Amino acid sequence: MGESVGLSDWTAIMSRQYMLQRVPASTSIHIDYAAELNEQQLAAVTAPPGPILVIAGAGSGKTRTLTYRVAYLLENGIDPRNILLLTFTNKAAREMLNRVANLLPVDASGLWGGTFHSVGNRILRRRGSALGYSSGFTIMDREDQKDLIDTVVASAGIDPKEIRFPKGDVLAEIFSFVINTEKPLEELLAEKFPYFLPLLDRIQDVQERYEKKKKATNSMDFDDLLQKTLLMFQQHERIAEVYRRQFQFILVDEYQDTNKIQADIVDLLASDHHNVMVVGDDAQSIYSWRGANFQNILEFPKRYPDAQVFKIEMNYRSVPEILEVANAAIAANVRQFRKHLSATRESKALKPALVALNDGAEQAQFVAQRILELRDENVDLNDIAVLYRAHYHAVELQLELSRRGIPYQITSGIRFFEQAHIKDVTSFVRFIANPRDEVAFNRMVKLLPGIGNRTAENLWQTWESRLAVAGIGDPGREKTPAPAGVSAPGYSERLLAMNVPAKSKKLWTQLAHTLDEIAPGGQPNPPSEMIASIVEAIYDDYAKVNFTNYELRREDLDQLAVFARQFKDVHEFLSQLALISNVDAEAAPGQTSDKEAVNLSTVHQAKGLEFHTVFVIWLTDGMFPSSRSLDTRDALEEERRLFYVAVTRARDELYLTYPQMRLSGGYGDVFQRPSRFLQEISNDLVEDWQVRRG
Repeated sequence: MGESVGLSDWTAIMSRQYMLQRVPASTSIHIDYAAELNEQQLAAVTAPPGPILVIAGAGSGKTRTLTYRVAYLLENGIDPRNILLLTFTNKAAREMLNRVANLLPVDASGLWGGTFHSVGNRILRRRGSALGYSSGFTIMDREDQKDLIDTVVASAGIDPKEIRFPKGDVLAEIFSFVINTEKPLEELLAEKFPYFLPLLDRIQDVQERYEKKKKATNSMDFDDLLQKTLLMFQQHERIAEVYRRQFQFILVDEYQDTNKIQADIVDLLASDHHNVMVVGDDAQSIYSWRGANFQNILEFPKRYPDAQVFKIEMNYRSVPEILEVANAAIAANVRQFRKHLSATRESKALKPALVALNDGAEQAQFVAQRILELRDENVDLNDIAVLYRAHYHAVELQLELSRRGIPYQITSGIRFFEQAHIKDVTSFVRFIANPRDEVAFNRMVKLLPGIGNRTAENLWQTWESRLAVAGIGDPGREKTPAPAGVSAPGYSERLLAMNVPAKSKKLWTQLAHTLDEIAPGGQPNPPSEMIASIVEAIYDDYAKVNFTNYELRREDLDQLAVFARQFKDVHEFLSQLALISNVDAEAAPGQTSDKEAVNLSTVHQAKGLEFHTVFVIWLTDGMFPSSRSLDTRDALEEERRLFYVAVTRARDELYLTYPQMRLSGGYGDVFQRPSRFLQEISNDLVEDWQVRRG
C-alpha cells in the first residue's frame, strides 16, 4: 500500500515552486477510507504520488475508487485547480464530482473535470490564437462537417456523380481515424477502406483543402479539439508549460478506451511530475474498430517504468458461478494483466447454462420461452438482456418476440428491419411485388446519382401513367387480374423510354436490367435471390461510398438474403417484415421508462450495463468470434475480451446459446462449430441444457 505521506511530502513531490496553501474549510471532516473501501481500493486511493495504473475488474467499484482518490487528494491539501479529471462522458465527470462534494465540505469548483474533447475546447478557447483561431471559433457537428467537406470536394473539381467518390460523412470518418490513430492516410485506407486506395491522391488533396477551409472559416470539427490542443502544446512550449504546471495531478477514467492522441495529451501534460493515475480494465478493451489503442493501457508500465500497478478484483455484481466462467473466458488471452475476479455475493447454486439448439429459429424459440418463464418468476423484463456480436444475429429473435407479443427495445440503436440499408434493398423487392408502390419506387430511384425528390416525383408520374395505359394493378380492370409483376414489355423497355438526367443514365440502365433479372417475364424470383442480385448489381457500390461502416452493413444484407431463404413467395416475405414492423410500432409507445421491455443489444453497446439475466446468442465460430477476427491473434484476443464483457454483464443468470446449423446464402444448411470461447470453459463450470421439442 506504500508509506503514508504527509502534507509537506505531497507538496514537495508536486513541484519545487513556492506554493500558497489553500485555507482549510472551517468544518474539517476526515473520511474514514479504511471503513469506506475494501483493501484493494484503499491501496490505490491512498497511494503516494507518481504514476499509477489501476486495473479495475468488471463490477469492482472503479468509479468509487476514482471518486475517493479525488477526495483523498483534496484532503491532502491539493488545490482543486491543480487536478484534472478526464472521463468519457461529461455526465460521468459530474457524477464523480457530486460524490466528492457529498464526501467533503470543500469547494471543488476549480477542479477541471470532463471529457478529453471538453477540456480541449476549454484550452483552445483561451489559447487557440496561437494557432490562428479566434476564441469564438465554431465547433461543427458531423452534419456541418459533412456539408463543408462536400463543398470542398466540389471546389476540388471532383464530381462524385461521375466517379464513385466517398461522400462527405465517409470522408469525415476517414479523416477522424487519421487524427485519432495518428496513422498516415495511405496506411489507414489500406487497413479500413481498401476500396478507396485508388483515390488516395484525390482524398489527400481534399483533406488539405478541408484543413485550409476550416482555418479560413474559424471552424473546428470534433477531432480538432484533440488534435489542435496537442499540436499547440507541441509547437508552443510556453503554453504547454502553463498547463503542465497547472495540472499537477491527472486522473483518467476508462483508460483502456483511449486512442493514441488522447494518451499523447496525457503523457505530455504529465511529462514533468508523472502524477498520473489511469483507471481501466484491459480485459474490457473492445473498441479498436473506432480507434481505441489497446497499447495505451498495456504498455503504461513501459512508458512509466516507476509506475505502481494496483489490481481491484473484488466483484460486487455477479454471483460466484458467473465469475468463474468470466475468469475462464479471458484466461487464454496472452496480452493482458492477469487478474482473478472474486465474488462478494453468495452462491445461488445455479451454474450458467450452455444450450445447444438445432438452428437460429429454435434458438429464438428457446430464448423467447425462457424469457416468459423468467417473467413468471418475477424477473422484470427490463432486467433481461439478449446480447450478440452483430445486429443481424437478432433477426430471428426479433421475429419470434414479435410473434409472441413480448415487448423489446434495441439498446444498440435502430431495429434491424428499420435500418436504412435494409429498407433501401427491400424497396426494390416491394416495387417488384407491387409496381404501384410509390414509396418503394421513390426510395429506389433516389439511390441513383442525380435523382432527388423533384426528379423522383416526375419519374413516378411518368411511370404511373404508363401503368395506367397498361392497366397493371388497376382496380377498374379487376376482371383481368394484374400479373404479379410487370408483364412484357419488361422493366427495361418501359424504364429506358423515360427521361432521366444525363448523370443518372448509366445506372438507370443498370437498374432497369436488374429489375428484369430479378423478375424475368414479370415473375419475381425467390426473395433471397432477388436480394443477392440487387446488392451485387447496384447496392454494394452505393453502400461503399455512402456508409462509414460498409462492411457491417454488407454483413447485414447478406444475412437478410439468408433470412429470406425461408420464404419462397415475395408477398409472404414482405408480409413477415410488415408484421415485425407493425408489432414494433404498436409496442413503441409502451417502451417508455414505466413499461417493461427485454433489452436486445450488441455487446459493444451493453458495456457498462448490468442485468439480472443475460442470454449470449450465436456463440459459434465465425459468428462470435466473428469470421474477420480469426486471421490474427490481436483480433481474436479482442473478440475474447468482447465475450468477457458479455459474460460479466450478468448478475444472477447466464445462458450461452449456439445453433448447430444455420442457413447459408448459397449452400443450404451449414454445420456450425461451437465458439472456441465455449471450449475454453471447463465443463464443470456450466450446466449442459438438453433442449427437446414438445
